[in-house]
Amino acid sequence: MTLEEELLELAIREDIGDGDHSSLSCIPHDAMGKARLLIKEDGILAGLEVAARVFKRYDADLEVEVLLKNGDEVKYGDIGLYVSGRKQSILSAERVVLNLMQRMSGIATNTARIMKLVEGTSVKILDTRKTTPGLRWYEKKAVEIGGGTNHRFGLYDMIMLKDNHIDYAGGIEKAISKAKSYLKEKGKNIPIEVETRNIDEVKEVLKYGPVDRIMLDNFTSDEIRAALKVIGGECATEASGGITEETVRSYAETGVDYISMGALTHSVKSLDISLKAIEI
Repeated sequence: MTLEEELLELAIREDIGDGDHSSLSCIPHDAMGKARLLIKEDGILAGLEVAARVFKRYDADLEVEVLLKNGDEVKYGDIGLYVSGRKQSILSAERVVLNLMQRMSGIATNTARIMKLVEGTSVKILDTRKTTPGLRWYEKKAVEIGGGTNHRFGLYDMIMLKDNHIDYAGGIEKAISKAKSYLKEKGKNIPIEVETRNIDEVKEVLKYGPVDRIMLDNFTSDEIRAALKVIGGECATEASGGITEETVRSYAETGVDYISMGALTHSVKSLDISLKAIEI
């Protein structure tokens, strides 16, 4: 079972418990019906394939007709899909479908808005690990649908030496040295990124590197321009820390390779979507 399959199974179990007693109590087991996924707010749609998998995982006999695509711009009144089959099953799967799609579509909409703000620059907009526990797979997928780029998925696919790692390790030199020794000992080939807090730390990283990426944390756009001159293309660069919709363009125009924004996932309003019954 894949991670996504495990997460879907858990989401369904969390909601269903020992049964959907609301539906079981008033809807006959053999009653058949149809419903439509109604878009009630303008935005970018995400999670259609997830919705289809939830319906089919709950009841393999449900039929799902998907009308739109992930990444489509939608407006109030659009219909994303139809689902037909046992009414009990449609009702029981409804909330899991909506929770995932609303959240994913909100993130995709937010990401697409940020991408428009940096249009014409070469920067890549990254998400972070500031995600909802248990929903990271879906939230990072939504960032991609909105046009963004995924940073590391978890703690296992990149070494990121942040300020606390550096302080605990005894400084930048020791942190980088230990990280490289660890990768060699374990036979792992994953990138190393080092967070820096000022230009002196940037110079230290360059001295004791090489590393794959330098994070310029809480630098102003002017400070980033100065740091980029020092780095001189020796490694990839990432701007991070408190970058907002109001300031993202000025950071993108510095020439930095990446901008990471936790707000892509942690400060998002879900898109308004509902599932409405159709009498057949």
